[in-house]
Amino acid sequence: MTTDHPAGLNRPGGHYRHTVTVPAGARTVHISGQLPVTPDGQPLADRPFAEQVGRVLANLDACLAAAGANREHLTKVRVYVTDIGDWPAFDRVYTDWLGPCPPPARAVVGVASLHHGVRVEIEAEAAIP
Repeated sequence: MTTDHPAGLNRPGGHYRHTVTVPAGARTVHISGQLPVTPDGQPLADRPFAEQVGRVLANLDACLAAAGANREHLTKVRVYVTDIGDWPAFDRVYTDWLGPCPPPARAVVGVASLHHGVRVEIEAEAAIP
């Protein structure tokens, strides 16, 4: 995958890229929105925001692994939060989770509510060479 910094745009303000180009022939996996729900189905709506984010990212890791992918293969991440004020806290946890992997394109969207009363949901796309 290649990432570009388009002329005329400022540098990204978070851990993301403006563009990600997937090489020809790569397989794509589309991962449905992941909520902070444990493997046994328990929503973590009553847990702190950072813990909810951690659970969602663990669920995302499981989805990537099932597809034969990992964080390095992410091309696009969409994050939904019920309080846009949580964006900086999300970005800290996400940046640590992503580590040295090239950041994918990303959107963070404030929404009124999410299923089970949780505070964060993430959907993603990844390209598997």
